[in-house]
Amino acid sequence: MKKASFLLLLTLALAAGVLSGCGAETQENPMTPEERTQLYRTAIESARDQDTNDAYGIVTSPEDDLAEIVFEMLGVEEGDMSAYALSVSPMNVKAYAVAAIYPAAGKEDAVQEGLDAFVENRKASFEQYLMDQYDIADSARLETLDDGTVLLVMCPDQDAVFDAIRTSIEAG
Repeated sequence: MKKASFLLLLTLALAAGVLSGCGAETQENPMTPEERTQLYRTAIESARDQDTNDAYGIVTSPEDDLAEIVFEMLGVEEGDMSAYALSVSPMNVKAYAVAAIYPAAGKEDAVQEGLDAFVENRKASFEQYLMDQYDIADSARLETLDDGTVLLVMCPDQDAVFDAIRTSIEAG
């Protein structure tokens, strides 16, 4: 009787191991940082019109000409992010920023805090002299998507732009 129970338990354990192994093989492979960065770039470009794409470049690498300035403006560092696409108006006359960031492990709070501070800084800088730009900054959307992407959209018609970018990212 003990031997039959032992064999039954062993059979069940082996079956559970085989089934769990099969499940792992059918899961999708996660995106590489390069694939995620390209997804972000494409999502941002697709959500904007051609004039906006021409006016505001997208930083996707520390080698980009404006990378250091954009990192500093947004309050993030290269090491905070494993993938990103960042588009910011470097001039302090426009409330414009679109950032899709996949934080590096353990850097979620640093990314969120940096972007929060950027939004607050932009609001403060426009509060007294450019009310239309203040309204844009005040309406900025900063959220973490289900996949862990931190998405900031600060621009005219930010809800439509945010939704378009989120939909593209979620579609993968």
